[in-house]
Amino acid sequence: MSGHSKWANIKHKKGKADAARGKIFTKIGREIAIAVRDGGPDPVSNGKLRDVIAKAKANNMPNDNIQRSIKKAAGEGDGANYVEISYEGYGPAGTAIIVECITDNRNRTASDVRHAFEKFGGSLGATGCVGWMFDRRGMIIIDQEGLDEDEVMMDALDAGAMDMQAEGGVFEVITEPNDLDKVRQALEGKYTLVSAQVENVPQNTVAPQGEDLENLYKILELLDDSDDVNEVYHNAELPEEEEEE
Repeated sequence: MSGHSKWANIKHKKGKADAARGKIFTKIGREIAIAVRDGGPDPVSNGKLRDVIAKAKANNMPNDNIQRSIKKAAGEGDGANYVEISYEGYGPAGTAIIVECITDNRNRTASDVRHAFEKFGGSLGATGCVGWMFDRRGMIIIDQEGLDEDEVMMDALDAGAMDMQAEGGVFEVITEPNDLDKVRQALEGKYTLVSAQVENVPQNTVAPQGEDLENLYKILELLDDSDDVNEVYHNAELPEEEEEE
């Protein structure tokens, strides 16, 4: 598949939005906890927290939930001691997979991730085994509807973006990781942002077929089901009809 969207087609979509909503909120709450711990509870001075709040709103997380998570992380609650851990490995057909986790129990998380890989023909590898196949990029997603592509492109580039592409009903604004917050702030006053976060974008892709594809979906679903797993990135091209279910 040529010209595929690195944002829309490479990230796995569960399609179980209602059932998954509570789990998504739990994961975002952990991201908020990490952001507040690292930079304080004020989003004005904490760019990482601003980005997580933008992600929360894009996922329809109620403002009350967002504020409660911030207060809890700032010391007004039990405040679990979360850490960020990444795992790397291979899925069926040599698919490269990066799993980013936020957890308060490293042993539990490592066991869950290893189980997901090994149950369906994958293998967990050492740190760095597939990371070199991805680039870290800021990715800002804007709904295309009613917008002029040239105007959005000009605004994005003026704000410091590296590039922009139109794909699947959205504009994908690509930035250097350190420029994400600056570009997001410049664009959010004029456009409605679907999401804004730093992602792992694969340099090249593979196209698993048949049983390999089915087993890859099963690995991704198991990883998605874990509360400890925050983001999963891979370099497989997933059929569009599967993505949109």
